[in-house]
Amino acid sequence: MLLPKPVQTALQLLEQNGFEAYVVGGCVRDLLLGLQPTDYDITTNALPEQTQQVFQQMRVIETGKKHGTITVWIDDMPLEITTYRIDGDYSDNRRPDAVRFTRNLEEDLARRDFTINAMAYHPAKGVVDYYHGQKDLKNHCIRCVGDPETRFAEDALRIMRGVRFCSTLEFQLEERTKQALYAKRGLLVHVSRERLRDELNKLLCGNNVKQVLLEYTDIIAEIIPEIIPCQNFGQHTKYHMYDVWEHTVHALASIKPDLTLRLTMLLHDLAKPLCFSVYDGVGHFYGHQGKSADLAEQILKRLHYSNDFSQLVVTLIRWHSAEFDGTARSVKKWLHKLGESTLRYLFQVQRADVMGKDPNYWYEAREIDQLEQLLEQIIREGQCFQIKQLAVNGNDMQQLGIQQGRMVGKTLEYLLDLVIQEKVPNQKQVLLDTAKEYLVSQTASNSEN
Repeated sequence: MLLPKPVQTALQLLEQNGFEAYVVGGCVRDLLLGLQPTDYDITTNALPEQTQQVFQQMRVIETGKKHGTITVWIDDMPLEITTYRIDGDYSDNRRPDAVRFTRNLEEDLARRDFTINAMAYHPAKGVVDYYHGQKDLKNHCIRCVGDPETRFAEDALRIMRGVRFCSTLEFQLEERTKQALYAKRGLLVHVSRERLRDELNKLLCGNNVKQVLLEYTDIIAEIIPEIIPCQNFGQHTKYHMYDVWEHTVHALASIKPDLTLRLTMLLHDLAKPLCFSVYDGVGHFYGHQGKSADLAEQILKRLHYSNDFSQLVVTLIRWHSAEFDGTARSVKKWLHKLGESTLRYLFQVQRADVMGKDPNYWYEAREIDQLEQLLEQIIREGQCFQIKQLAVNGNDMQQLGIQQGRMVGKTLEYLLDLVIQEKVPNQKQVLLDTAKEYLVSQTASNSEN
């Protein structure tokens, strides 16, 4: 397994100073799977002060010195270097109250969450695997190191990590680990919302997300309890063969692994159970789009997503049932309302929504394809859908005698609407003449009032 040069340098420096050192954890797992690690962690028998001494000529940050971790920067690459340790009690179900340093690598690996993350590697010594992590990798199995209930009680975030690995690695939980995960899921309340959010994000973008969301709904509900009413909630309409939750999951899994899109699909129908009504034996969900958007806004705020990200997701949910009549006019209307990038997202959301329906109605996706073609044509031809694209501007309106800023904007909006509706061409003289007529009508109307 080829390690990056900065990692090799760190291992060599520690060894040259008389210490053991290995890369450890997720990076070893990924390397064995043929994946590119996102970061590299190093474990060593050097004490934190000794690690600092070894790397005194480099940038060093005391990331978690109390727990044995020092971050060293080598060639602009941050490396977390942690002393072999044994964890004490976890009174907060998240972090050890204290740690005890050890000289024994096996004791250090014993404290880790899953066997596939409890392996160490050294270029000369090979893989150190006391807990059969390589076997579990081969069998696509996620198994806790030691007693699973103990592992989850120590750090409840491991519950979400286990489910996340099922999604991203397409693995299965070993049965005892799975039982313990369910038994301890209530402990997730002790984990910060930011950390839960980060695990959820990774889970949602995994290749195995559909199976995971259907199999571990109760775990996801610990983070987003608003999904509980969607389970087993029949839709009573010919368009749907799934209940609300199953439809949600199938729609989510059909969209590309972009966090904005997948989170939108996860939350897009949350309010359906609140908006359900039946007429002539057919189910309806009037107004569920807006109420789902309101629920999503609360959830995203609770999980501390950024304002800009939340606003985009909420907008997509609010308009996910937006109607188009198949004309360029309707596409330009929504371009004006949402903007190009958001409308492109919206088409993907609508297509995924269709793919979560009964297959007899998947033909509706072709209609969305046609709308996207119209969008491409509008953009390519530079057709007008924004005020700044009009052949006239605010200065032209002022030259017509409009001095009030509010009236200038109102007139330009009126002209834009006519251009979008293709009632007048986007030509300067035509627009000026139309603006004059509009001003006359507005003046007359004001006089009557």
